[in-house]
Order: sequence, then C-alpha cells, then structure tokens
Amino acid sequence: MTADRPDHRSDARERALYVLYEASQKGVAPTEVLAAQVVPADELTALLVNGVEAHGDRLDDAIAAKASGAGWTLKRMPVLDLNVLRLAAFELIERRDVPVAVVIDEAVELAKRFSTDNSGRFVNGVLASLSGELRDGEPAAVAASEPEAERE
Repeated sequence: MTADRPDHRSDARERALYVLYEASQKGVAPTEVLAAQVVPADELTALLVNGVEAHGDRLDDAIAAKASGAGWTLKRMPVLDLNVLRLAAFELIERRDVPVAVVIDEAVELAKRFSTDNSGRFVNGVLASLSGELRDGEPAAVAASEPEAERE
C-alpha cells in the first residue's frame, strides 16, 4: 500500500486500473493480463478486472450515452479516463454495498492522479449522470468530506 492511499480497496482499484490500461495498450483481454501477473491479484482487483471484462459492452454503452452529451466518443476519450469510468460503472452496477459517493470519489481521484488535468471533472460529470441510471436513483452525494471508514 502507498503512503497517500493507505486503504486496500483504493489500492485494489489502482491495480485494476493498471491491468485494464495494460490490456488496452496491448490489445488483449484484461483477464489475460491478470493471469500473466507474477504475483496473483488480490480478490478485489480480480473481481474488478473480471467484472469490467464480463460487462464491457453494457459499461461502454452506458458511458457512451452519457459522454456523448458532452461531445465525447469512446474512441476520442483518453484510455485512462475510459478505464476509470469502466471500473466505476461496474462498481455502480455490481457492488451495491459501496456507496455511490465513494465510487465517484475513488474514480475522480484515480483520474486526477493518472490522466489529464481535466479528467477529474470529466469523470465526475459522467459518473454523476450515470449513477442515477445504474443505481436506481441513489443520490451521488459528494464523498470527499466523509472519513474513509464511513465511506466503505
């Protein structure tokens, strides 16, 4: 775990992003990259990577529908932004135990750390729009002020 991100769930999301990014760059399935890791992935990282791959078309369709309103297509989107959005959209759909605000906050932080200067705002906007659709209207409240222990 890193000093600035001490939570194992945050680390698992980061590792999943690495795997998804590598798969995108190599043009291979994320599970292929996951299987080739020297150290086996932890349970949450594997769940996230497998889930994004299994639900890829549904995730991409949902993301594309919301991003198109801002003039973006999936092909035009930075690869890191797209993979962050896929991870978060998967969590919104399948990990209902994780609050919407936590999913969005974690995704925004990943986008800000690894992508462009505007990625945090872009990811926040797309996910805020997606969250109502993917979580049956559960509010996308701002999570930044909540302590980590209360957020997950």
